[in-house]
Amino acid sequence: MSEDEFLAGLTGHPSDFRLAVEALRSTGECFCLIGGLAVNHYVEPVVTLDADFAVAGDTGLAEALKKRGFQVEAHAHSINATMPGSRLRLQITINSRYRDFPSRAVAAHLFGVDLPVAGLEDLAQGKVWAAQDSTRRASKRAKDRADLIRICESHARIIPRIPAGLVPEIDAMRASA
Repeated sequence: MSEDEFLAGLTGHPSDFRLAVEALRSTGECFCLIGGLAVNHYVEPVVTLDADFAVAGDTGLAEALKKRGFQVEAHAHSINATMPGSRLRLQITINSRYRDFPSRAVAAHLFGVDLPVAGLEDLAQGKVWAAQDSTRRASKRAKDRADLIRICESHARIIPRIPAGLVPEIDAMRASA
């Protein structure tokens, strides 16, 4: 089974991830994958049905997604989209904190699609921001902390970038180094 067939089996749609990347490319804006799928690029993968992206701007993005069949909800700092019949959830962050991430992204091939993925340092920073965000659901913040642990276990150079006290397991890694 190929990566894209695996994702299609999870989401229930054969091409929603590819169509999302096509929509992002069609706007001409710089973008990159962030979040759990991006973490999977750097460490042993875990399953997630969220595809999170950061964009430098949002020029025509909602329309580009709608044109490819997505249902779109625009919010102050994000665009959320789903493909009818799919369990894949897209969240495109247009928050200015993430604006420079696409310019430092690395080339990747995920689920049969070539796309830019946030650089490891930027990805870790995004996970730190998410883990510190008290407005996020506790389960989401716990997943962000787990992603930070996964990153630090595989890439020890990231440990100093994680604020002391945020993730006890990373504090223990720091102490044993």
